[in-house]
Amino acid sequence: MAYRNTNRINLRFLCDGDRYGVFDLLQNSKVMPHLKNLVDHTYKNDGCIAYDVAEDPFDSGLIRFSELWPDQVSLDNHLVAPHIEPWRTAAKQCGLIAREFTAYEILESRAV
Repeated sequence: MAYRNTNRINLRFLCDGDRYGVFDLLQNSKVMPHLKNLVDHTYKNDGCIAYDVAEDPFDSGLIRFSELWPDQVSLDNHLVAPHIEPWRTAAKQCGLIAREFTAYEILESRAV
C-alpha cells in the first residue's frame, strides 16, 4: 500500500531516571489504563492510519509510540484533542518528565 504525503511520528518521552519513555513497573501498571484510553480514542476520533504503542520487550517499562497520519492537519488536531490532556496528566503523575517527537514526511513507499 502506498501512502503519499503522510506523516510518520516517532515519540520518546523522558521519565524519572533520565531514560526516555521508561516507567518503573509499579507506575507502568498505573499508566496502562490511561494509555489504552488514549489509543482507543485516537483510533475512534482522530483519523490516524496507524497508532502503535508497545512496551519494549527488552527494556521493561519503556513504552514506544509510532504513529502514521494522513496529513499534518490530522496530526495537529490530534495533539489538541480532548483525550490528550488526561493522558499527559496521568503520564506526568507516573513519572513523565519530557517528550520528544520526530516527524518524517513520507512521499512514497515500496515493498521490501
